[in-house]
Amino acid sequence: MPDTKPRVLIVEARFYDDIADHLVSGAEAALKAEGISFDRVTVPGALEIPAAIKFASQKYDAFVALGCVIRGETSHYDIVAGESGRAIMDLTIHDGLCVGNGILTTENRDQAIVRADPAQKNKGADAAMAAVALYKLKTEMGA
Repeated sequence: MPDTKPRVLIVEARFYDDIADHLVSGAEAALKAEGISFDRVTVPGALEIPAAIKFASQKYDAFVALGCVIRGETSHYDIVAGESGRAIMDLTIHDGLCVGNGILTTENRDQAIVRADPAQKNKGADAAMAAVALYKLKTEMGA
């Protein structure tokens, strides 16, 4: 089977611009290191990421979902974190899409920075490589 490179779309939520910048930087560097080209779109927040992926599902082979949800004083955190994660799982299980989930869910901004920063935990790169790994597995399985 030929080693083909996936067409990748990075979907980034810009609700926390500084955290999004870190996540995107890590994801882009990881994809470039693998020689994989990509496009990038932005959405307002984590809840909009699954819709953007669905809209682009016929054009791309793999998707990198990047965003951040930080716990606040209300139950809004639980809704956004849970529903964005559920919708991404629906896209992978029901639609068979290759999605690397890099939506951070943290208790505070400090935790988010550590996870997003490419010099620290680099979760943007992890999400990009997860999307590529799923694409390779799907291709190998003939799905």
